[in-house]
Amino acid sequence: MSTADGDRGRRSAPLLVACALRIEQVALRSAGRGAGHGSTGGHVLLRTGMGPRAAERALGRALERPGMDRAAVLATGFCAGLVPGMHPGDLVVAEETRDPQGIVTCTGSALLAEALARAAPGRTVHRGAVTGSDHVVRGQEREQLRATGAIAVDMESAATLWTASRGGGRPVAAVRVIVDAPEHELVRIGTVRGGISAFRVLRAVLPAFHEWHRSLLLPRR
Repeated sequence: MSTADGDRGRRSAPLLVACALRIEQVALRSAGRGAGHGSTGGHVLLRTGMGPRAAERALGRALERPGMDRAAVLATGFCAGLVPGMHPGDLVVAEETRDPQGIVTCTGSALLAEALARAAPGRTVHRGAVTGSDHVVRGQEREQLRATGAIAVDMESAATLWTASRGGGRPVAAVRVIVDAPEHELVRIGTVRGGISAFRVLRAVLPAFHEWHRSLLLPRR
């Protein structure tokens, strides 16, 4: 492939934003236009369902659609923070995701963190490793995961990015909003102040996802 062909390919590559829960989908829909699995204000929004297996299946099917072979993939939604001092509504940008299948290095995490800080002024943006789980993490297990160097945990990001990266060369990222932290354990999303705060933050940061995506489409020099 020539340099010109590569530049054209990058410029035509769509952005696929993947979330798991309906409440996450509602937040992202309200920030853009369109329907859950269609084109929404310059990106494709996919609700995978909850858990790593559901994320793998849904993303695998989505990437088989025409025109999606070059898509950049960004996993987003809510998460549990692992580090004391984190608060509901804080943002987490993955530098890498981890699960039993392996480690995936994320693309442009520093630029993405900067874009998020502009999109959600006043919110703390954390960068580090995000680990995957197949269940809700509580108590002692949270401390064990923190000891591995991870700063946050969720059930879909690692599986989503692992599936996306199997073809090689695809830009991937994960952005999560904390709803549950060591000093702020959440029982039910949406019924307490932390869940409402996280919903509003997720709705606010969609422009940062587009900014990250546009940066990937710039011609290489």
